Amino acid sequence: MINVSPDIPDIEYITSKLVTLCQIPSPSGDTKEAVEWVKAEFEQLGYKPVLTNKGALLVTIPGRKEGNERALSAHVDTLGAMVFEVKSNGRLKLSLIGGSPWPSLDGERVVIKASNGRRYTGTILVTKAASHVWGQETSKIERNADNMEVRIDEKVKSKEDVMSLGIRPGDFVVFDPRTEVTTSGFVKSRHLDDKASVAVLLGCAKYLADKKLTPAYTTHFFISNYEEVGHGASFGIPETVREFVAVDMGCVGDGLLGSEYTVSICAKDSSGPYDYELRKYLEDLCEKHNIPYVVDVFPYYGSDAGAVLRSGHDVRCACIGPGVDASHSHERTHKEGLLATARLVTAYVLSE
Repeated sequence: MINVSPDIPDIEYITSKLVTLCQIPSPSGDTKEAVEWVKAEFEQLGYKPVLTNKGALLVTIPGRKEGNERALSAHVDTLGAMVFEVKSNGRLKLSLIGGSPWPSLDGERVVIKASNGRRYTGTILVTKAASHVWGQETSKIERNADNMEVRIDEKVKSKEDVMSLGIRPGDFVVFDPRTEVTTSGFVKSRHLDDKASVAVLLGCAKYLADKKLTPAYTTHFFISNYEEVGHGASFGIPETVREFVAVDMGCVGDGLLGSEYTVSICAKDSSGPYDYELRKYLEDLCEKHNIPYVVDVFPYYGSDAGAVLRSGHDVRCACIGPGVDASHSHERTHKEGLLATARLVTAYVLSE
C-alpha cells in the first residue's frame, strides 16, 4: 500500500475549490449550476463524469482488481428556502428547504431567484425587528416560520408591487454563504455541509491523476444533489458496488470527540449503526497512516448512506467527514480537518 503522507492531497487546491463552490448557490432542487461546475472540474482532471437522470454526478475510476467495487459520496445540495407567500406588506414568507434553525437565519442576507430569471437581494428579519419601535418585544419574539420574513431590496410596499417584479411562490431563496479563509487556517461559511466533502473528493481525484495512480478496486465518486431532503443517493449507485462511504460533515459539540482538526468516523446516526467491519477498516487506515481521527455517535444526523440502504442496495456502508462546528448555521472547519479527511479517502481508495 502507498503511504499517504501528511502533505497529500493538496490542501490549498482543496481549500480553493471549496471557496469557489460555496459561492455557487445550490439548495436542494436547484443544483444544476453547481453540479455542472463540479463536472467541469473532474473533466479538467481527465475524468469522464456522467449525469444521472435526477441530476447527480457519477465519476468512475477503473481499479487494478476485479470485484469489491467502492463508491464514495458527497452532496452538493445545501439548505435554503422557497417563497411560500408574498405578503400584503411587500415582504416574503418562507418555506425552508432542509433543517436550518430559524434563529440562525435572523439577519441573514439572501438572493431571491425570481421565476422570470431576475435576481433580487434581501434580508431575513423577524417581523418586529426594530428595537426602537418594539422595545424588548423584538428580543422576546420567537424566531419561526410565522414570525420571520424577507425584506426585499426594492421599492415595494404591497403584494402587487412584489408580484410585478416577477417574484412568485415557489421561487428559490438562497442564503449568503459569507465564505472566509482565515490566516489561522479556518474556513468559515454556510454550506460546508457538504461542499467541504465535495472539495475533498476533488482533491483525492487530482492526486490520483497527478501521480497516475490506480485505485485498488473500481471506485465511483457520487456527487448527490438531494441529500438534504433525504433521497440523494437512493438511485444512481452502480449495482456492482459492495462498499459505500458517505463523505459528509463530522459533528462537533458537547459530548462528542470530534473537532475541526480531525476526520470523524460515524459509528451510528439517527437511523442506526454503520457497518462495523468497514468502520474498523477505516480506523485501521487512520492508525497506519497517522491520520488524526475520532469515532463518534451522531444522534441527530443522517447521510446518503441511509438513502442507499433504504433503496435496497446490498452494500456495506460507512460515514466519515471533516469536523464542522455549528452545523446548519454559519459553519466552520479547519484545513487540518479537510486534509485528514482527504488523506483517509485517498488511503481507502488505494488500499486492498
